[in-house]
Amino acid sequence: MSMSATCPHVHEISGLREPKLSQSVHREECTQCFDNQDGPKGIDVCLVCFNGSCLDSDRHHTRNHALRSGHSFTLNVKRTPKKKVSNRADGEEPPAKMKKLAINEEREEDKYEHATVFKCWKCDLQDGKEVSIDVANASTKRLTDGIMLSLSSARQSEVKAWEEEITACEHTLCLEQLQSGSIPQEGLAHCASCELTSNLWLCLTCGALGCGRAQFGGTGGNGHALAHFNTTQHPVCVKLGTITPEGGADVYCYACNDARVDPELVNHLSTFGINVAAQKKTEKSMTELQIEQNLLFDFSLTAEDGSALQPIFGAGATGLSNLGNRHQLFFTTMAPHSCYMASVIQTLFSLPLFQIRYYGKGPSGTESPYVSPTAAAHWENCTQALPADCLECQMYKLADGLLSGRYSKPHSDHEQAPTDALAHPTPEHTPWQAGLKPAGFKALVGKGHAEFSTMRQQDAEEFFSHLLTVLRRFNHSNTRGVSDQSEPTESFAFGLEQRLQCQSCHRVRYRVDTMDVLSLGVPAHELADGEADTGEEAGTIGAPDESGPGKKRYRSVSLEQCLNLLLGPSGQEALEYQCEGGCGKVNAVRQMQFATFPDILVLHAKKFQLVNWVPTKLDIPVILPESDELHLDNYLGHGLQSGEVELPDSSNTSGPSQPEVDVEALSQLEAMGFPTVSCQNALIATGNAGAEVAMEWLIMHMEDPDINVPIQTAGSGTGNAPEPPAEQVAMLADMGFTSAQAKKALRETDGNVERAVEWLFNHPDDTGEDNSPATSSSETKKAPPGSSRLPARYRLKAFISHKGPSVHSGHYVAHIRMPRSDAMDVDGAVSDWVLFNDEKVVRADETSVRDLKKLAYMYIFERE
Repeated sequence: MSMSATCPHVHEISGLREPKLSQSVHREECTQCFDNQDGPKGIDVCLVCFNGSCLDSDRHHTRNHALRSGHSFTLNVKRTPKKKVSNRADGEEPPAKMKKLAINEEREEDKYEHATVFKCWKCDLQDGKEVSIDVANASTKRLTDGIMLSLSSARQSEVKAWEEEITACEHTLCLEQLQSGSIPQEGLAHCASCELTSNLWLCLTCGALGCGRAQFGGTGGNGHALAHFNTTQHPVCVKLGTITPEGGADVYCYACNDARVDPELVNHLSTFGINVAAQKKTEKSMTELQIEQNLLFDFSLTAEDGSALQPIFGAGATGLSNLGNRHQLFFTTMAPHSCYMASVIQTLFSLPLFQIRYYGKGPSGTESPYVSPTAAAHWENCTQALPADCLECQMYKLADGLLSGRYSKPHSDHEQAPTDALAHPTPEHTPWQAGLKPAGFKALVGKGHAEFSTMRQQDAEEFFSHLLTVLRRFNHSNTRGVSDQSEPTESFAFGLEQRLQCQSCHRVRYRVDTMDVLSLGVPAHELADGEADTGEEAGTIGAPDESGPGKKRYRSVSLEQCLNLLLGPSGQEALEYQCEGGCGKVNAVRQMQFATFPDILVLHAKKFQLVNWVPTKLDIPVILPESDELHLDNYLGHGLQSGEVELPDSSNTSGPSQPEVDVEALSQLEAMGFPTVSCQNALIATGNAGAEVAMEWLIMHMEDPDINVPIQTAGSGTGNAPEPPAEQVAMLADMGFTSAQAKKALRETDGNVERAVEWLFNHPDDTGEDNSPATSSSETKKAPPGSSRLPARYRLKAFISHKGPSVHSGHYVAHIRMPRSDAMDVDGAVSDWVLFNDEKVVRADETSVRDLKKLAYMYIFERE
């Protein structure tokens, strides 16, 4: 590195401005790799755009940024830990293990020292030239302090996620309940003043049900809950459908006109017959219960014999640290989690297609430094001003971090290694790695999403589907709409065939929906106390660490049983049907099978029920076939057969093409009390997979702001519809769609951009012209993704497990079957199954793999 006391450009620094409050300052970590301020070279922060970049001699991220942006000055930031000073006298015993709320958050300046140096890249474009500047100079000090005292990009994202802190008020603390009695069950309850069955709020004083305000949260409503408050002055109400097994819910105080916390919500709900699942009779505070729950729902890192599981290091064995301010855990009722994201990411990057796409090869160790050629080419030509805003950059960054092995090393200082007061106790003196923190990736992928932009726990399967959608949108925009089957996201796609036969005229209708995940219902047969399990492999089932008094047990089922219930002969569903052939309202039989098979099959075990307004997870053991292999030949559909007669197509071809809605499933959902528009949205979103699947979608998405957005009827998307806003059209056009396609999609979805994108992907052959010929003929139908070739044999590659009462709490981990050449532990031994538990990566023991495999939430199979 060049060093000089003088620089002919130094006067230009005085004209630079400190970062604004709204700007992200990337001083902790490089935006294109995981090199950080704790490394020997530190991080260079651009003094114009505040991008953070490393000085790695193989990647040249700072030099590339200076060349591409023309920004010539950086502030190099290095951080070193301060030496810890013990407050205990010699021979004094250490304090007892923390059991109560007694944590003082350490500030960064108390733990670390920072060294900063100005650098000029005009003087030395290769390594940057250190510039000696008077640190007492007003402009220099202003600039340095502005960077060092501002929130880092990672911390800024975290604060945004936690900024809406909700507290109790005098009305929730002093709530007096005047009446009692059970309210109607879900599906039967409606507003006392109108017929709305969604957006219902329960008055915690008298038990009255009223609908919310239409503008609140973007959901439909007539404001009858507010009217009830104006009449009775009963201030506190809770929104039905948001109650969690942990005793959380959306509570609103009309007197304060703000969201509040009710510390006694569980007791207040029980007054009206709502018993929150799995509550323990205890005098502990909610904070202490949160500590206890996190200890309960973590995964043990010891083998069955009590020995410590061996950590592994190297290429393909890099952990991901749980994001969030760990001290924030003790001041909120919901702990920050990113384990759902970590489990999905680790699984995706264990697949060869993702490794080749974003790293150029598999995670094999190399003696010489390796840089992905495609990543290097992208860094040179990236169109985004900041790498932190580019999804492609962040995917390359993840691939390098996870697969290179550069960061998969025992932490150099165990005392400085990440520790979590809520984590399961781990064996002492274990050389864990520090783990990567993909905060930039999470912020970018979750941007604008109501759930994934927060620090709360989320559903791993929902995040998997969301991530595929985000990647496809980016790739569609990047390729200007040209489909690229080589994209690894396409390896999950397959066609699901639905056959409907009228039982009166015996004519049939076939349709094929594109899917990425096959969701399987898991039959629940609760076992009585002392009753033996007579299911598959009876007597071998164990739910590790979650058994105990009052714990419900369920009969085990085989994965083949679950597949048969959806795709086999036993999966035939009888329903009432309005026959388009003129038979009237008759009985029909529907059956689903594979139209094509994916390269990577993702199975989602639906082990939850909505019990008394509370979504509850069921720990039902699912037994996989011998050797973890699936044979799916018998589940392949064959389309219209010789001798079968098709039902007439009742779709209106004179207007815009509309998503079909299963009339029978719609009627069933409406009978449960769900609004018609919500039912239509659910059926469209689930590909008309049936009332049960749509109902589960409704339960998971009832808080979506557009759940009650009306769907335009056929023909209404032409002259009567207003012209979509130009900025929305431009947004879709930037993704590679034509202006006509963008306008039509926005008209079809009532101006909702998110749904418009989904509509465009579901109608790839629609040109957007309202007078264009219909595209429903067999000649123009797009072939479903995947392949129908046989045999269809799959082998288990990975599974994602979950512990906790619901998919929105608890903890996720991933078990991945890795080639023996990829995973090296501290003893040089290797293992087939590897457990990824946040930053802890260990060789999984046979017992834990066997037990957790039965209770997995997602299974990932590779086609052989």
